[in-house]
Amino acid sequence: MHSKRHTRKAASRHARDFPEHGNHPPVREERPTGLMSLFDRFAGAVTTWSGSPVAFGLAALVIAAWAITGPVFGYSETWQLIVNTGTTIVTFLMVFLIQQSQNKDSRALHLKLDELISAMKGANDELVDIEDLSEEQLKKIAEFYADIAHRKRQAR
Repeated sequence: MHSKRHTRKAASRHARDFPEHGNHPPVREERPTGLMSLFDRFAGAVTTWSGSPVAFGLAALVIAAWAITGPVFGYSETWQLIVNTGTTIVTFLMVFLIQQSQNKDSRALHLKLDELISAMKGANDELVDIEDLSEEQLKKIAEFYADIAHRKRQAR
């Protein structure tokens, strides 16, 4: 990852650190292995599948089957507990899987944007790794860019 204050000097460091890759770090040297890689692939597959129409349809069918069996079980506490427990467990586990996928996607997006900022002449290099700033600092920067956008709209 980049340091908090990434400058164009860092791009030349990349060239020194990775001379065979020019100004870029190696992206696809080898396929990662290990528990983290396995979890990463699993989380990606589960979150992709869980967002599919098939998964939604299956979940709707399970809930419909549960609701239909209500009269059979007299709408008992056990009958209610089954769906409450099942949905709680699935929700609890999905939070971690979705967060893993979100973290990875966010990290990849930030790296892509960092690459674009580093490559663009005249771009503000201090925006690389801006996600490490405090909420208050981000708010000030957002206001700065909102003001620029407002002034450009007024100039039209």
